[in-house]
Amino acid sequence: MDTAWVDQAWEDITKKLEQTSRKIGANFPHASENGSYKQEPPYWWTAGFWPGQLWLLYNDTKDESVKEIAVECENRIHKEIENIEKLDHDIGFMWSLTSVARYKLLGESDARTRGILAANLLLGRFNAQGEYIRAWNPWFEGDENRGYAIIDCTMNLSLLFWASEETEDPRFKHAAVKHADTVLKHFLEEDGSVHHIVNFDPETGERVEYIGGQGYAAHSAWSRGTAWAVYGLALCFDYTGDTAYLEAAKKVAHFFIVNLNDDHIPAWDFRIPADVEAYTDSSAGAIAAAGLLLLSEKVSEHEKEIYHRNGLNILKSLYENYSSFHDEEEEGIILHGTSHYPEQKFLNNPLIYGDYFFVESIAKLKGNFVRFW
Repeated sequence: MDTAWVDQAWEDITKKLEQTSRKIGANFPHASENGSYKQEPPYWWTAGFWPGQLWLLYNDTKDESVKEIAVECENRIHKEIENIEKLDHDIGFMWSLTSVARYKLLGESDARTRGILAANLLLGRFNAQGEYIRAWNPWFEGDENRGYAIIDCTMNLSLLFWASEETEDPRFKHAAVKHADTVLKHFLEEDGSVHHIVNFDPETGERVEYIGGQGYAAHSAWSRGTAWAVYGLALCFDYTGDTAYLEAAKKVAHFFIVNLNDDHIPAWDFRIPADVEAYTDSSAGAIAAAGLLLLSEKVSEHEKEIYHRNGLNILKSLYENYSSFHDEEEEGIILHGTSHYPEQKFLNNPLIYGDYFFVESIAKLKGNFVRFW
């Protein structure tokens, strides 16, 4: 397969990030509107994806200006460590791509300390009765979501696995494994589709209901949730060696692959009525591609090709059909993401996490890769 486009994609990424880093600086982009990224506060769940891209770039170019911005982003995020009513299960997204990334690249001890502290906060969200990590805090007075766990959190487990390895303390890993087992038991369907939200009784741990969340309905198939499961479960296998996670990741990956559009990019939900707008979600494609590349490294030799080829197909389509490299005025990299259809938020926009996972995957294909998860 011709991969000359990978070299060109990395060159385009490098040029784009060098330009946008001067515009965005040590801030926290979320979704791009009219060419400019909307900024969120440093406690927002997507805060790590911008500095994460900068660390991926720095690993290749050793550009000190990029490093300085990434460190300043990390410092701003870490100032929120006591803001416990704002921080939630996405601590993993935030600290893995900042403090853990800096520690893995530079070996600086304060970055390790910050990562372990964040892991302790994430561990504190573990509900022992239900064996799940609680998702959000109340969004408004009277909001009852103590029993909510979400599929996205499968990715955040990596922070716990990493902390166990760093500290040689198995408590972090125990909680991560328990949550991952809950994902296998309660989130995955036989056909490989996944639920976004499962509500448990926070006192007894019994499953109460499925909730559609950012998908179309409770029993639909939100494509970004499917992508989180592919990558997250592949990471769980990589950390534990438990083949139950590998087989689950493969099942979800097959569901994802066979439901892709002709251009290899998914709609925002794989099960929507004909009269509902089937917006594409390029971010789901980027996340899944990163997971498929990891899966291709973990399966047997005769299985490897299907995951690697489909990951490449997604990435090449993102590069050729969804990227903004032709538009210097657009701060986002990957166009046509769908953030939250039920709330009608950012339905055809670049999304910072779509950008991140595209950049991560191209860096990996180029060999310029240190995994931050």
